[in-house]
Amino acid sequence: MESTSDAVVDAESSVAQNNSRNPHNESFSQASHNSQTASEFIDSQLQLEADAREALPYAFDSCTQPLGALRQILFSCLTCNPPPASLSDIYTPAGVCYSCSIACHGEHELVELFNKRNFTCDCGTTRLPTTSPCTLRINPATGMKGPVHSEQAVEGNTYNQNFRNRFCGCGQVYDAHSEKGTMYQCLSLATEEDGGCGEDWWHPECLLGLPRNWSEDAKEHNLGMVANKEDGSFGEDAPPSEDKEHLSPPGFPGEDAFEAFICYKCVEVNPWIKRYAGNQGFLPSVFFKPEQKTKGDVKIEEERKDMPPASPDFSQLPADPSIHSKKRRAEDEESDAQPSSPKKPKLETDPTAAAPAAAKCHYSTLPPSSTSSFSLFLRNDFRDHFCRCASCYPTLSLHPQLLEEEDIYEPPLSEDGDNGEGGGSVGTASLLDRGEAALSNVDRVRAIEGVMVYNHLKDKVKSFLQPFAESGQAVGAEDIKAYFEKLRGDAEAIRAAGGAAVNDGGDGGSDGGNRKEQSGY
Repeated sequence: MESTSDAVVDAESSVAQNNSRNPHNESFSQASHNSQTASEFIDSQLQLEADAREALPYAFDSCTQPLGALRQILFSCLTCNPPPASLSDIYTPAGVCYSCSIACHGEHELVELFNKRNFTCDCGTTRLPTTSPCTLRINPATGMKGPVHSEQAVEGNTYNQNFRNRFCGCGQVYDAHSEKGTMYQCLSLATEEDGGCGEDWWHPECLLGLPRNWSEDAKEHNLGMVANKEDGSFGEDAPPSEDKEHLSPPGFPGEDAFEAFICYKCVEVNPWIKRYAGNQGFLPSVFFKPEQKTKGDVKIEEERKDMPPASPDFSQLPADPSIHSKKRRAEDEESDAQPSSPKKPKLETDPTAAAPAAAKCHYSTLPPSSTSSFSLFLRNDFRDHFCRCASCYPTLSLHPQLLEEEDIYEPPLSEDGDNGEGGGSVGTASLLDRGEAALSNVDRVRAIEGVMVYNHLKDKVKSFLQPFAESGQAVGAEDIKAYFEKLRGDAEAIRAAGGAAVNDGGDGGSDGGNRKEQSGY
């Protein structure tokens, strides 16, 4: 005899026998076809929860606002803060942290902005409507979590067009389903208000001043992309590319050749950094609209060719997958960092304390820079090659991201429920773990009473399922619903509900009548 937990789930044979007898056969067939054993249901539930933990690996039970300004993953809520149709219209952007994007805006339309530096979560502030309060912060009036709204927003946050769901110099609205190719995030040396990009994401072709559809013309004329050598220099005689859906534009460095880049907007705001282009730790200039190079630029490039190679050994470096930041997923250039690691001490901005007293100025030995607009691409050791003499350090120290790698805040990982502690953040542990955790938090008398009630209900359900197991009939959704509608705690109701399964193999009219009566009970 089969156990009650392994009741047969093959609906098709059962339905075929009753097809001409029961007016509700069609609905019962669908319900039975979707039936599953208790073991299968539990397994599928655990798999769904495992998939959810993989997609959302971090706990989301606390807002980062009390931690102050951080470099962290941000989201813009277009439901709470829809951008106006015209870019000239007044708009108050807002960004929310990872936890608030799930707990407070989980059912809203969100734009993932990935990492932004020096940002404090705006959830629960005047930048968002009172109808979407923060449910994770402590409400001063009640001393409990949420709802918190209308708090004064932090003034130190900076915003750019990304919060409107617009990206790149082309200002295109981002659509994850239609976007192709790779986008790169600028290391950024200036905010959008100061003329920079504010850590915007860029299409390769837009950095070169090419139209977005440049690859269509390339495919139409069977043109291949210009080869990019391992050392970052640009070839001229590349064969046609086989992957014509994601062509890299001519003149754009290969992904393995650089770790980060600074867009031409930020470079123009900080022209002092131009002289590093083409020197050790930096790739040659990637001009915005290369056809507009002046004669002076050509002369400077010729002078650089006569200089010794800046970094002869970089072509031997292995490819680093962390530099392949794509817009479709969060950038992982700091993926090796421990989650929630303490922030590094702030850099000392006093040039006399950080720079050697008698250091020779390396910057003065660099060749002159181009006057045209270009983006600067950085190798993985570029920070080691900035001049830090007493004259240069004050300017360099204004941009800590150029001095050392930035820490990215990561929320603590969710508990997976396997540690036996029954812990986990809100909504992250399995149903079984959360049930055990709830049971462990009640007093002993109530816990015993709860277990007794559970065992009593388990015996009743077992009695109901027993006839199905003995007759080999599938348990349909309608049977379960009818049983719980009739369940009043007495043995007679259990026998009445379970007896329908035994009679199902006999008279067809009885089967149809019983099921019809139960549905309308």
